[in-house]
Amino acid sequence: MASASHRRPRPARKRRTALLSAAVVAAVGLVVCLVVALRPGGEPDTVRTAAGPDAGGRPSAGTAPGSAGTAPGKPAPAAKAKPGPSAASPGRTSAPATPSARPSPTTAPRSPARPASGTAAGRIAPGVTYRGVATHYDAADGDGACSFGPSPDLMVAAMSHTDYETSAACGAYLLVRAANGASVTVRVTNECPLPCAPGQLDLSKQAFAKLAGLSTGRIPVSWSLLSPATSDTISIRYKTGSSRHWCGIQALGHRNPLARLEVRTGSGWQRLTRTEYNYFLSPDGTGCGGPLRLTDLHGERLTVEGVTVRPDAVQPTRVQFARVT
Repeated sequence: MASASHRRPRPARKRRTALLSAAVVAAVGLVVCLVVALRPGGEPDTVRTAAGPDAGGRPSAGTAPGSAGTAPGKPAPAAKAKPGPSAASPGRTSAPATPSARPSPTTAPRSPARPASGTAAGRIAPGVTYRGVATHYDAADGDGACSFGPSPDLMVAAMSHTDYETSAACGAYLLVRAANGASVTVRVTNECPLPCAPGQLDLSKQAFAKLAGLSTGRIPVSWSLLSPATSDTISIRYKTGSSRHWCGIQALGHRNPLARLEVRTGSGWQRLTRTEYNYFLSPDGTGCGGPLRLTDLHGERLTVEGVTVRPDAVQPTRVQFARVT
């Protein structure tokens, strides 16, 4: 029977072996951790993927499903750019937030500037040559649909209903050229009803004779707006029956086509409606007998004061639109 002294060392050897094995395992584990930590991109996956989706477009491992952001498997929507101060500024555009962004209606480029009238004065534009035909009629004393009264000369023309456009062409000066090189300057005082076509001019016999013989009857022509030299000033006339309670107002002798006529009110200028017989009406008497503001085809504005309500009287002013060449 072995003594106790012979049985104690064996457990001691077992403890030493166990401690040695644990130390070896710990050392191996430490080496493995160092290798993982020191390799390129060796940080834990949860740290590396938390910044965003990987190359395959998968959601981050650090993003919890249903968190504030995106649904699983879908990329986050791009943030919408807020319009800057320039977007609210009239006539200016702001750069789009991304190359594919479309400008909003408020920042879209505006169309080229047009005459202030928005009527026939805008249809028949300055600097444009129009083509059509010329015919002739008996102009009598030169009066017509424009209600100007007898003309000082008979170099007058009637325009087609389309180009006349609610009398906005009244008083326009036109330079008319024929194919043979002859030309004549006429003033629009009348409207030519159907079958007159757009671009057609019905000239007085006297004006037509400057271009061709009357027996020709119909010739091709080209024509354009003209801003003639003149020493005359504009006059104002109130229509028959006008008063402080209702009035019709007409401008006479303007160098350039008249685009609008306005009257002054307590809140500013009010535009009056133009009629086919070339008077501007104030049906409730607003502005009758007060200051007027005239605007021509080119946008020039003239203010007229001191004109009173005197039906049928031609009252001269001291103003005239500038000549445009």
